[in-house]
Amino acid sequence: MSIFKKIKSTFSVLKSVDIAAIAKLSEKIDLGEVMKTVGELDDRQMAGLMRMLKTKARKGQHNLPPIDGDFYDLSLKLTPHQREIQLKVRQFMEKEIKPIANDFWNRAEFPHHIIPKMAALNVCGLAYQGYGCPGESFLMEGILAMELARIDVSISTFFGVHSGLAMGSIYLCGSEEQKQEWLPKMQKMEVIGAFGLTEPNVGSAVAGGMETTCRKENNEWIINGQKKWIGNATFSDVTIIWAREEKTNAVKGFLVRKGNPGYKAEKMADKMALRTVQNALITLTNCKVPEEDRLQKCDHFSDTAQVLKMTRAAVAWQAVGCARGAYENALKYTKKREQFGRPIARFQLIQNHLVEMVANLTAMQTMCFRLSEMQDADIMTDEHASLAKVFCSMRTRDVVSRAREVMGGNGILLEYNVARFVADAEAIYSYEGTKEINSLIVGRAITGYSAFVS
Repeated sequence: MSIFKKIKSTFSVLKSVDIAAIAKLSEKIDLGEVMKTVGELDDRQMAGLMRMLKTKARKGQHNLPPIDGDFYDLSLKLTPHQREIQLKVRQFMEKEIKPIANDFWNRAEFPHHIIPKMAALNVCGLAYQGYGCPGESFLMEGILAMELARIDVSISTFFGVHSGLAMGSIYLCGSEEQKQEWLPKMQKMEVIGAFGLTEPNVGSAVAGGMETTCRKENNEWIINGQKKWIGNATFSDVTIIWAREEKTNAVKGFLVRKGNPGYKAEKMADKMALRTVQNALITLTNCKVPEEDRLQKCDHFSDTAQVLKMTRAAVAWQAVGCARGAYENALKYTKKREQFGRPIARFQLIQNHLVEMVANLTAMQTMCFRLSEMQDADIMTDEHASLAKVFCSMRTRDVVSRAREVMGGNGILLEYNVARFVADAEAIYSYEGTKEINSLIVGRAITGYSAFVS
């Protein structure tokens, strides 16, 4: 190139360059070193660099869609009042629970200071009528379970045990006097409840193999046995204990008050899931309970089963919340995490994982939405609730696994807010009826044959 052409080319470059911008840039980087490095690039490397720079500067990249796991906009089916409750609970979980969730989960401790704040939401016993309860729909109870689990499955479980299992046992099986005594205080969370059904040697077979026994002596019941995995029981004010009467084998329910002689609750340690939940091993040694603290409307395990049927739908919703929390955190991560000069959300394989996650999540949400509609219409059966529990707990496992996968090694760190969901999904998979037991309930309904071991 002649000297004149070089001078002409230089002037042409200078005319297209913002000298002030170059001066400002030179304060941050060594322009000479940059020019030397760029000059050594071959054509393929230079083309890649230009694609990366154009991608960074592409107009509209900041207008990405919001992070929202409600892909089919089911929230639009809620009334303004219902939507207000949902967003109120969501705000509480985002503000009060999210900042502390990993810390308490890691330490396996419970944040007792949040109980008065939860009480202020006025959502305990959400679907119950009277006794200070809001009297909302079962649909709203399910959405509440999802919103709690979306941030912290442990807090959702604590709430479900208190509001669903413990309050529900009194609501369905208690006398009017027992309801008046306990439900208003429990609704305000002035007293906390626990639910003791599962035992060390009996889980799925507890209906026919319950080892905890009771016998009546004068106006008292003497209870002996053990209960295991009992959430909230280390600090509960009242624990519902189910026991088999020695003479008749009928299952009875009892309100065992805090400090009752013969009642001992030991915290279970070394859990890999729901670490914030305070599960206990309960030992009952000649525990005396007065007749007035026996649940007066419970004389058979079928009465206990009605409580489980009512709460099983909420557990399916809880699985939705666990999956939604994992998906939304993973999606957020893929939009920020960059590899090879671009967000990993732009990669085909990552998008495939995200699509399968949101597909599973959407199927779970729509199934649970319909299940709650059936519950509100009083046409939900055991098999309807069991199918949702089976499907949602399985799909949740898949969603949290993919959420961890798209995050690579960071997916196993608590700080990225997915590892906790991966672990907690395992607990959801097992409690409130295992996948196998719930499958047999559905199988019996669709075939007409019972495959349960007799």
